This record gives sequence, C-alpha cells and structure tokens, in this order.
Amino acid sequence: MTMTAAHDVQTQARQLAGYADASRLRQEHDRDWVLDRIPDAPAALVDLGSGIGQLLDTALDRFPTLTRAVGLERSPHRIAEARQRLARHGDRVALHPADLLRPPLLPLRADAVTMTSVLHWLHPDEERILAWVAEHLAPRGRFLLTTYHPDRDEDGFGGEDEIVRDALASLGVRSAGVPGLFRAGAVLPIGTRTRTADDLRRLLERHFTVVGTHERDAVVTVDSAERYTHFHAATFGDYYGRLVEPARRTDFYRAVGESAVRRQEQRGHVSSMPVRLWELGPADPSGRLL
Repeated sequence: MTMTAAHDVQTQARQLAGYADASRLRQEHDRDWVLDRIPDAPAALVDLGSGIGQLLDTALDRFPTLTRAVGLERSPHRIAEARQRLARHGDRVALHPADLLRPPLLPLRADAVTMTSVLHWLHPDEERILAWVAEHLAPRGRFLLTTYHPDRDEDGFGGEDEIVRDALASLGVRSAGVPGLFRAGAVLPIGTRTRTADDLRRLLERHFTVVGTHERDAVVTVDSAERYTHFHAATFGDYYGRLVEPARRTDFYRAVGESAVRRQEQRGHVSSMPVRLWELGPADPSGRLL
C-alpha cells in the first residue's frame, strides 16, 4: 500500500467514506429484499441508519406514492453524500442528523420503517429505537429489519472479529491476548453485539407482532486485499483501529485486507453468515396485529 493509499484509508475510516463501493460486497443485496415487502402504495417511509441514501433513492424511484421519505443518520459525511444522491427527489425526502440511541420525535406515522444491518451497533440499548419505531409506525405499517448472525466462539468473537484477530496476529499480537486487547480498548466484539435470533425475537415481541421472517446466507468474496481494506474502513470505520496505536493503523488496515484474502484462499469466501429479515407489524397489548 502506497503512502497516499495509506493516508486515504485512514481518512476513509475516520469519515466512513466510500460506502457506495463497499456496500456492493454485503448490504446492496439487502435492498430489494427489504423493499419487496413494503406495503403497496406507501406514503411515508423512514430509513434508520440511512447512510448515503441508497435505499431511500431506490424506494423513491419504485414508489411514486411515496411523498415523505425520511432518513436518520449520525455520520455527517454520509449525510452530505446522501444529500447529493437524493437532491433530484426534491421535497419528497428529508435527512436528519440523529443518534439512533436518542432519535428525534417526528410528526408522522410511517407506512414502512427500514433498518438494514444497523441494530447491532446499538447494543445493549436496542430497545430505545424499537420503542421509537413502535410509536412512529402506522396502524397497518411494517418495520423491516435485517440482522446478521455470525457464529461466535467462547470469547464472543464472530464475523469481522475473526478477520481482525488474524490481522492482529500478523502484527505480532498473541491470539490468547486478543480478548484482553479488546477489553482494554473498550471494543465489544461484533459477535457479542449481535444477539442470537432467539434473544432478538423475544426483544422484538415486546413491541411488535412478528409477521414473518426470511433468511439467506450473506457470502462475501473479494478480488484483492486492497479492496477488502477499503470495505472494512467504509463499513466499520475506526472501530477496530482503536485496538492499535495510531502509528500502526496503516499496517493494521493492510493486515485486515491480507487476512481476508487468506481466508478466501482457504475457504472460497471471506465470510459467510446467516442474515435474517424480520417483517414486523404493530401489536396491541394482546399481541394482535393492528
């Protein structure tokens, strides 16, 4: 990795930039899967963790009845990119800077609320956003939620954690010392952040009726170490980068990409994990769908 590329990936991690390309490796596949289950002729949609506006853009093109599309996103860099992408839709769309742990009250009832691959970042306080959705969902609306469920080991590591552990080992960190490094850096493994499907169902049923679930395997392959390095930076930012001192972060991101390529050579893919789409409706105290 050249010095310019190294500087770019560290900037990318800080800004969560470059997600349009990175999303092709994983989340792009969720978009139509989710939108196919939006009720007919929706008027209002809210996308939680709306990122660079790709789902909103597709929804606005697909549903001409959609007159109010709202995105809530914390990253100012992603909001700026989303504003450019969505400008052609005019006042049909509104973007709000928002922390999903403290979401703003909105004067609407949404026919659909979407959240794709975001919920684990809110652990252990997911219930705050679930209560918010229940308050903002129209009587016959749908909350469409995707969650990834990697296998986890005895240390609570799963998914990207394993790639990061391999990268740290290549930088000289003993495998047995990695869990302690995570604890010292206050970095909770993604495998721990992601609740099991059974635990999540119990949590969701406090606020919604589970209308249905749909599952598929999310398989990630990559054509180069550099591309995976940029995917990691755009998706996880500097979350894992905090595990190493600033002077070694360039080496760390490079090692993540190299670890991903090694795994693909050994397994035929970088990662494979179940992803579940939850189709949720409002519930009254008896649990009936409203």
